[in-house]
Amino acid sequence: MTLEDASGRLGWNKAKMSRIENGLRRVSAAEVQQILALYEVDGPRLEALVSFARTARQRGWWDAYTGTLPTAYATYLGLEAEAEWLSGYSMGLVHGLLQTEAYAQQVIKSVLMRLSPQTEVERRVAARMTRQKAWLERQEPLRLWSILDETALRRAIGGPEIMRAQYRRIIEMVELPNVMFQVLPLDAGSHPGVVTNFTIMGFPERFTPDVVYLENMTSALYIEDEREVHTYFLAFEQLRATAMSPEDSLRLLERLVRQ
Repeated sequence: MTLEDASGRLGWNKAKMSRIENGLRRVSAAEVQQILALYEVDGPRLEALVSFARTARQRGWWDAYTGTLPTAYATYLGLEAEAEWLSGYSMGLVHGLLQTEAYAQQVIKSVLMRLSPQTEVERRVAARMTRQKAWLERQEPLRLWSILDETALRRAIGGPEIMRAQYRRIIEMVELPNVMFQVLPLDAGSHPGVVTNFTIMGFPERFTPDVVYLENMTSALYIEDEREVHTYFLAFEQLRATAMSPEDSLRLLERLVRQ
């Protein structure tokens, strides 16, 4: 069914339908029901999607930063806040949910390359800290499985004291029952993660697809195609099998703290 077909049958103009499909306009539960009736969706799937449309209108903590964060990153924050679990691999940086404030400040300052005022750096650091707080205070916190390349632990971001505090922060966080942390050693050789960082997010809603998030210097990409997402699942499984065990990863962190 084309955009013209769908909008015509619903009695809407094409612009309205296009903005809904591209996430540029909020959609009411009643409008969702109209769309799903047209697409012949019924039963539990209809009920789940209509319920999702109702709750989607509730404001999240990240709305306070609307207009001050890149759109792609704000979208990611919204998805992460709704996710049930997250599996991620990073080559260069500790996962944002595990960063200390000092480490985050150094990273954000480097990413902005001194092209933004200090107030912008502080605003983004505050958003990251709020993000961590919201995660830890959730009634059922997201389950995090983070695999980090050893090079990220060896890279002295902000100096030795900041790094030691960062190691201690990770050690503290892995004691939580919903956090799994592994280090991919320097001698791991070639592996699926050599080409990119990636994050896979899963959601509690029965019909909400898993999403892969890819980020680069100037943009971000969301992948929902089932076959492509499965490829990233296989990559993560291979990385998980290649990485140090959680116990050995913890021992490495403890050694780094003492250096």
